[in-house]
Amino acid sequence: MTEIVLTNARIVLGDEVREGSVVVRDGQIVDIGGRSASGEDMDGDYLVPGLVELHTDHIEPHFAPRPGVRWNATAALQAHDAQIAAAGITTVFDALRVGVFAETITAADMRLLGEAIASAKAEDRLRADHLIHLRCEVSAPACETEFEAFKRDPNVRLISVMDHAPGQRQFASIDAYRVYHLGKTKKTLEEFNAFCAQRVEESETYAPGNRVAIAEFCREHGVTMASHDDATLEHVEESKRLGVKVAEFPTTMEAAQASHEAGLAVLMGAPNIVRGASHSGNISAGALAEAGLLDILSSDYVPVSLMHAAFKLGQSIALPEALAMVSRNPAQALGMDDRGEIAIGKRGDMVQVRLVNSVPIVRKVFRAGRRVA
Repeated sequence: MTEIVLTNARIVLGDEVREGSVVVRDGQIVDIGGRSASGEDMDGDYLVPGLVELHTDHIEPHFAPRPGVRWNATAALQAHDAQIAAAGITTVFDALRVGVFAETITAADMRLLGEAIASAKAEDRLRADHLIHLRCEVSAPACETEFEAFKRDPNVRLISVMDHAPGQRQFASIDAYRVYHLGKTKKTLEEFNAFCAQRVEESETYAPGNRVAIAEFCREHGVTMASHDDATLEHVEESKRLGVKVAEFPTTMEAAQASHEAGLAVLMGAPNIVRGASHSGNISAGALAEAGLLDILSSDYVPVSLMHAAFKLGQSIALPEALAMVSRNPAQALGMDDRGEIAIGKRGDMVQVRLVNSVPIVRKVFRAGRRVA
């Protein structure tokens, strides 16, 4: 039997903040009580649930840090894992792509990272619990073929369907898309216009069939499905028909409201909360939070933003409610009932946090009662 006692903490429970101690035995929380005379002193810091991250693109820059550069997949994963854990994230869904437009990374690269995750889990050398969020660019000609390579991967627990063709969804504004795309590539304006025309044609040709096929796979195999960048009522209606459970990054208030009313969990980016605006000029996460339409936050491309955003939201709403957006709510959306909350019977995933100039600083991280950061 293994047991740890964490005491002298401000424990963020599901509906209150309580001073006291938490006992974890054999990886599971068995008691939440008053301050204990023994145990590990949390110095009066917050003790919050381990964060649950559903959508991070952060593994990719570790593997492909520069154009044309590929790092060892095992080393890249371990570096990514260390940063994830240090950010207080104890469960992470690493975003891997299918339907890759091979300007920066390939489908073979994605499969290599998938295999690295499987090997690391089998050898128990990861700090956080890693699963795969498969991002499917349904407008890509190779989407179906590349999806096939992940169909038998048991770590794929979340699949999102997305279409980044210009003139719709995330890039409804062609001007915003031009700034975004030309900032990442060296295309001339003529090349950019030709690229846009090709992408629109591919979207019309491939996206409808790929969405349906992926939805059928999710239903048959019990995989949670997410939509990406819904912008209109028609988009939300389509998501409902497909069996979508999570609405990632709706780009308009209209789509977020419709998703919420349909029972979809609305997910937005934590960097959006920290920065106070969307980098694409779409509806802000803060506006959705104020309207009561925000359920889940994702760190997206900055792991430390997840804790930061929750505590920033905690200045305007109750802290337990804000932290639920990065712990209990994402866990429930994926049917992971064993985690996401400091409660008796839940897994001992907890993070010691101290506020410094209103910024949450992660001091210690525990997964299943074992310190990992």
